[in-house]
Amino acid sequence: LNSSKAGKSAQNDLKTKFDSASQKFKEEESKIKKEETKIISQKKLITAEEYRKKVEALRKKVADLQKRQQKAFNSVAKSRNDAKQALLKVVNPIMLKYMETNNIRLILDKKSVILGDTSLEITDQIINILNKELPSLKIN
Repeated sequence: LNSSKAGKSAQNDLKTKFDSASQKFKEEESKIKKEETKIISQKKLITAEEYRKKVEALRKKVADLQKRQQKAFNSVAKSRNDAKQALLKVVNPIMLKYMETNNIRLILDKKSVILGDTSLEITDQIINILNKELPSLKIN
């Protein structure tokens, strides 16, 4: 599935989305670390109560960042799963039609086969048909 045009396109889109989110969160993490350093350096200059408030506010920021990070990464994982399901919905009818046309009674997943005659390999034919029928896949 990943070697088809639609699969490659979906993988690239998801990687871009993931990298973008990761970069954004790294920048926010860096800001929080700078703020933490600043608060620590002010510890002896401010009252204990003020220090505690600043530390508490910083902890809330960290917790919020972690929640948003988890939500963003879950969103990417969900998008990946949705794209895979959409691709499978298109591939299954293609394989059924190929089976009927070529009088094939069984298709096995390549990962499940230890040894076999390479002339029975139909992956490239299926990918070619898939590329014609589904050149790209939209990811939300």
